[in-house]
Amino acid sequence: MYRFSIDGREWILRFSQHLEIEEKEKESIIQSVINWPKLKGFSHGDSFLLCDKEMGVIVFNIETVPSFILTVSTIVPKEQWYRKNGELINPYK
Repeated sequence: MYRFSIDGREWILRFSQHLEIEEKEKESIIQSVINWPKLKGFSHGDSFLLCDKEMGVIVFNIETVPSFILTVSTIVPKEQWYRKNGELINPYK
């Protein structure tokens, strides 16, 4: 769990218990979020995706009650991205 502040608002960043990632990846995610001012525009219950060239899509969930909590719920590597086109589902390229 990590704590940081954006515009005087104290945030907690946590990683889902089932998520197994290296410290280097955690640090990369933390630095991305800390330096992103748009975070303050989200509301309780919102989610957003952050695309990272190396890790893939990082899924975040936001809670604002009782505290401002940002949870990294999962990371989906690019090899697991798919596109539905009509009845067909193919790897995303």
